[in-house]
Amino acid sequence: MKVLSGIILLACVPLALAGNNAAYPTEKVASFVVQQLDLTTFPSELRPKREKGRKTLAEYGYMTRNVDENEELVEAPRGTSQFTIKILEQNQSGIYVCANGRTENGSGSHFQRVLQLKRKDANGLLKSREAVKEFDGCPAIGGQDDDPPMN
Repeated sequence: MKVLSGIILLACVPLALAGNNAAYPTEKVASFVVQQLDLTTFPSELRPKREKGRKTLAEYGYMTRNVDENEELVEAPRGTSQFTIKILEQNQSGIYVCANGRTENGSGSHFQRVLQLKRKDANGLLKSREAVKEFDGCPAIGGQDDDPPMN
């Protein structure tokens, strides 16, 4: 009986691990990102004021336009601001994007950061955090040094 239980347990482990490793699409990645992005985890310079029950760009009323396969232009409601999300790299640890635009904090200063987007499971939203990995095409510009860490 113990042997049979061990065999069943070993057979189920790969299935359990596969469920925790959410796969990302290989085509139309920029469109996937704007549909699945949890905007509340974006840097404070680019995200809107938090509203209960809203997380995605669509829920906040943002409009998106496809620039090309790897880039999306995102416009805030009433045209108050806009930024771009450009796909830099995709691997098992997540999707690296360059977020580039004008800040929401009233100063209108330029902001550009590399963000790593990850999700915990296949049905979860993409959560962002500032990436430690650097890309030549997306140097850090603007922002605040005292910004709280992204989770």
